[in-house]
Amino acid sequence: MSDPRVTIGRMDRMRQVRLAKDAMDRDWADPGLDLDTVAAHAGYSRYHFIRAFKEAYGETPGQYLTHRRIDRAEDLLRTANLSVTEICHLVGFSSVGTFSARFKAWTGMTPSAYRSRHVGRGAALIPGCYAMLWAGGFRSAPAPAPADEQRNSGEAR
Repeated sequence: MSDPRVTIGRMDRMRQVRLAKDAMDRDWADPGLDLDTVAAHAGYSRYHFIRAFKEAYGETPGQYLTHRRIDRAEDLLRTANLSVTEICHLVGFSSVGTFSARFKAWTGMTPSAYRSRHVGRGAALIPGCYAMLWAGGFRSAPAPAPADEQRNSGEAR
């Protein structure tokens, strides 16, 4: 019979790794999400976390996060009327070059080629303004102008 302390310890470690994976699933589009932040969710050093995550899920946290972002980019390329640059930033990449290279490595196509191949199959593209609004891509509006500046040359109120 196995020692119950060993089983409980392993379950606690797996729970911590799962919590970190949940944080990645929740915050995948945040470009500030990095290995140190995710490892902190698990309560591990970055190197111990990489080993524990790979043991649990079969890929490193960086690979997992990249695949998650690429999957979302594929959806947006098929369904949203946004540029590749806009999609790159919406899914959490800060460099279009890195995004394109990783996208091609994962799918075998550049983002533009992927879009050309898959657009027109299914529903119409979602207007970019709706996709940006849904993804939180708009910045807050500037403060309204004072009341006397809002009137336009004596027009009716």
